[in-house]
Amino acid sequence: MANSIRNLVIVESPAKARTIEKYLGDNYKVTASMGHLRDLPKSTMGVDIENGFEPLYTPVKGRESVIDDLKKKVKTAQTVYLATDPDREGEAISWHLKELFELPDKKARRVTFNEITGRVVKESIENPRDINQNLVDAQQARRILDRIVGYKLSPLLWRKIKRGLSAGRVQSVATRMTVDREEEIKAFVPEEYWHLDITFERINQPGSYTARFFGTKEKKTELHNEREVQEITEAVSGASFIISSVKRGEKRRAPSPPFITSTLQQEASRRLGMTPYRTMSVAQQLYEGVDITGEGTVGLITYMRTDSLRISDEALKSAASFIKEHYGEDYCPGKPRVFKAKAGAQDAHESIRPSVIALTPERIRKDLTPEQYRLYRLIWSRFTAGQMSDAVYDNVVIDTESKGYIFRANHSEIKFPGFTAVYDDGKDDETEEKQKPLPDLSEGEAVRPEEISKEQLFTRPPSRYTEATLIRAMEEKGIGRPSTYAPTIGTITTREYVIKEGKFLKPTALGEVITGFMKERFPDIVDLKFTARMEDSLDSIENGENRWKAVLEEFYKDFSGEFSDAEKALEGVHIKVPDEESDEQCDKCGKMLVIKSGRFGRFLACPGYPECDFTKPLVVLMPGNCPNCGGRILKRTSKKGYTYYACENRTPCGFMSWDVPVADNCPECKKNMFKLSGRGHKKPFCVNQNCPAFLPEEKRGYKKKAAANTADEPETEKTKKRSAADKKKS
Repeated sequence: MANSIRNLVIVESPAKARTIEKYLGDNYKVTASMGHLRDLPKSTMGVDIENGFEPLYTPVKGRESVIDDLKKKVKTAQTVYLATDPDREGEAISWHLKELFELPDKKARRVTFNEITGRVVKESIENPRDINQNLVDAQQARRILDRIVGYKLSPLLWRKIKRGLSAGRVQSVATRMTVDREEEIKAFVPEEYWHLDITFERINQPGSYTARFFGTKEKKTELHNEREVQEITEAVSGASFIISSVKRGEKRRAPSPPFITSTLQQEASRRLGMTPYRTMSVAQQLYEGVDITGEGTVGLITYMRTDSLRISDEALKSAASFIKEHYGEDYCPGKPRVFKAKAGAQDAHESIRPSVIALTPERIRKDLTPEQYRLYRLIWSRFTAGQMSDAVYDNVVIDTESKGYIFRANHSEIKFPGFTAVYDDGKDDETEEKQKPLPDLSEGEAVRPEEISKEQLFTRPPSRYTEATLIRAMEEKGIGRPSTYAPTIGTITTREYVIKEGKFLKPTALGEVITGFMKERFPDIVDLKFTARMEDSLDSIENGENRWKAVLEEFYKDFSGEFSDAEKALEGVHIKVPDEESDEQCDKCGKMLVIKSGRFGRFLACPGYPECDFTKPLVVLMPGNCPNCGGRILKRTSKKGYTYYACENRTPCGFMSWDVPVADNCPECKKNMFKLSGRGHKKPFCVNQNCPAFLPEEKRGYKKKAAANTADEPETEKTKKRSAADKKKS
């Protein structure tokens, strides 16, 4: 047959298909399924609960042309290699393809690629296997569990609270975690404590240092009030001080393990300002392949959905050779580092690492987008540092004593950088504070107090979650799995159960009402331990220790009872979501405006509707204060959709900026600093023209971009140029 295909390889995406086809040659045709082609129907439950939870799978609507094209290719192929991602989801997609096209076992062969390199692709094709039904069943169980919870609870929420709501086995728990944290913050009672510092001068030679009150010889003591501080101050006033102890030693610090999904999302958020969703999207591009000059299309990293810390022997050998060649023998430890994953981690594939360590970030920078480069550099650096020697520090602790009270000073200085020459996860770029070295003091030496300073402080409430810290908390508590973290956070923020204020996640009144409803009526669904145990049950299916339908039966037995009880108890009941009152007044009637949600997001509205129909856009309060008048800085959106930042005192002040205000103040003039908008790390700068640290606009690194001026924005040189550009376009 002229158009017959000897070997057909099916992957999910065209980018992955292009990379793999390059390695396999003319005897293989590589094509993409574009994800799932068969799934539960959207319009109905799609699960026959009465008949043993039998799923009713149907072809995905809108994919008819892809299905028809694949059907023709599959029909003529001698062997079909199902090469979807190496996880439960990928295994399920391969199984659905096999079932959809009715492929016999001999014709359908399963292959997986932990990394998309020539060696791994060829080895995998030469060693195909059968579809792992345990992996498929674990995914089926998860899909059906989520379908039952969503399709049972969501309509109930619609009827009892508000249309358009949804509940989910993982999303409801994530929402609860943010609500619980908010309640902790509201209930927090600050406790007073004090710092007492003394600056000492040496008597017979130059040198000074500052030491903080530590306690007594017997124990460390906290200072809780000014009276305690005063007692110590009076006791040592006029008394002599001596150096009672000088301890010098060497401290070693080991590198962190390579990334897994959760830690990659956390560090990308902390260092690069990337959302979990964006991190995984860019990581997928790096995994599937990028065109590299002189190399062709190359998969740059291993598979990015993993909770395993395993590293292949070949990768360990390559890392050791690279480190010795580029950094020297001293930077390579005696034997490769092996990291232990947490209990329950799946070991199907490796940690996230560069596929080829010799492809350094700087070497391929010109072939990557800025986002790809920053994320690849993060992954490459973390892995490389993880196989390097410990960092070694000289550490000194000095105790200064008077009247039985100890004042302690300590200092660490790096002796051998080790892994920190490549990557230090203990600090952010450009934020390391320089410590002043301590004088070379000796035990028994007398010193003279020069200045006493005291500071009153209060304990702070726990911080709201950021996307990164929520992922870490979910991972620690066993909520969800690597593939679910980013989609879960995306769901709860998109549906406005949780909103982002700056980088922090804050539950809305809607999120609090839904969580309260779920805690009262469906406590198991939002119980953190129950959800974690359910994840363990899904893992047991994957490991062949449990049957998937038995897990579903056990879950549904309790869930159906809770659901029936809730329907009876809530008959005729409608739960009102309280309005969130803002601190802005209605321009028409003077009432305090409330926050509402609409098709295009949250906005401010008068609670006097329908008598008063006043509405206005919701402004977001930004950190810091206006550098002109000290007023609050508000985030606003122009009529043409551009985001800008303006002082709340519009006409009297007139300050506006396209740059983003940050919480830091300028070290010179102490006024609020700004940074460029956009993703990634941006260095703050001063916009105060009278400050010696002022950074002119032409040096801030703006990209040339046509924008719009509006009537609600003050006229600046930049807005004039944007307005002119818009007129030219039209």
